[in-house]
Amino acid sequence: MKFLPLIWSGIWRKPGRTILTLMQVIVAFALFGVLQGMKTGVDEAIAGARADVLFVAPAAFGGAPLRRADLERLKSVPGVKTVAFADGFLGTYQKPTQPVYVLAIESNEVWLTLIPEIFQVDLKDLEALRRTRTGVLINDDIAKKYGWRIGDRIPLTSTTLQTNGSGSWVFDIVGTFTARELSQGGYIVANYSYLDEARALNKGTVRNYYAVAADPTQAAAVTEAIDNAFANSPNETRTASFKELAQQEMQSIGDLDFAIRSIVSAVLVALLFSLATMMMQTTRERTSELAVLKTLGFSDRTVFLLLLGEAVVACIAGAIMGLGLAMVAFPYAAKFVPGLSMPMVVIEVGVIGAVLVALFSASVPAFRASKLAIVDALAGR
Repeated sequence: MKFLPLIWSGIWRKPGRTILTLMQVIVAFALFGVLQGMKTGVDEAIAGARADVLFVAPAAFGGAPLRRADLERLKSVPGVKTVAFADGFLGTYQKPTQPVYVLAIESNEVWLTLIPEIFQVDLKDLEALRRTRTGVLINDDIAKKYGWRIGDRIPLTSTTLQTNGSGSWVFDIVGTFTARELSQGGYIVANYSYLDEARALNKGTVRNYYAVAADPTQAAAVTEAIDNAFANSPNETRTASFKELAQQEMQSIGDLDFAIRSIVSAVLVALLFSLATMMMQTTRERTSELAVLKTLGFSDRTVFLLLLGEAVVACIAGAIMGLGLAMVAFPYAAKFVPGLSMPMVVIEVGVIGAVLVALFSASVPAFRASKLAIVDALAGR
């Protein structure tokens, strides 16, 4: 601790250079924090995705919707514990630039426990939805976006027409729900029975089913059994677990791991060379000062550690500020991946990385400085 004043004065020997160095470190570790946070967060999100919840959709993308009458048939597939379904339509509120998706579900208690990591609703709100034919549930995001409150009546316009030929739908807000999905700020939850009775086309159909496997380890077999049960029928299915869908979504983006590793590695290598160059220049400029320290009795080891300490303190300070900036910016980057959050391990790895960068960049200049001959250094040789 007694050498901290010397380290501090050495760091701020040239404030302009120190500020520029700190800015380099801050920018590098802010980028590291956001990118590595996204990579680690995505890995954790995929690892945490449920393998027992199966998404059952039409086999052909954009094909004919599934039949509501097939619910019992799906429940009878061996290994299936619970089944629910969803449908809906896209509407607009007040003007075309304000889209609202109406997610229609069967308002039964299955939804209380079906997928709580994605969709959560209280029993009182579900019962309120069940009691009100035109009722809908909203979340905090869409409530803030449009200024909606429980008790409001909201008109929506849609290309999904009612039996009377009208594209105007009116709903009554009766409760709330919470969700962790990318589009959570753009949809509301309504009664499937109201949608199916009122719409002119596709009566008795659903967009998709959610099937829960009784044994998560047998989810793959249940997936195959579901698709086999509907094979060669007018309503063939394509079933995948939430974990598979999460993996497919990441693969559709491309090799995210390779891209992030490449960018982070390039940034840290560039920072390493930049800091090493600055440390060499600093030690050359301070040759006489370091010689005086050695004249006063500072050993080679002490001089070496002092210079390393300056690099480590500066890098850790810059890394902490950069990682703090990354934590502030991360929620905006996380909008591209549903439910993504920055794990604390990224902060820990970032700080350790800052120490390693400092040690590698300063070790050679510090070692050369520690071996200075006092007479040659004072003579300017």
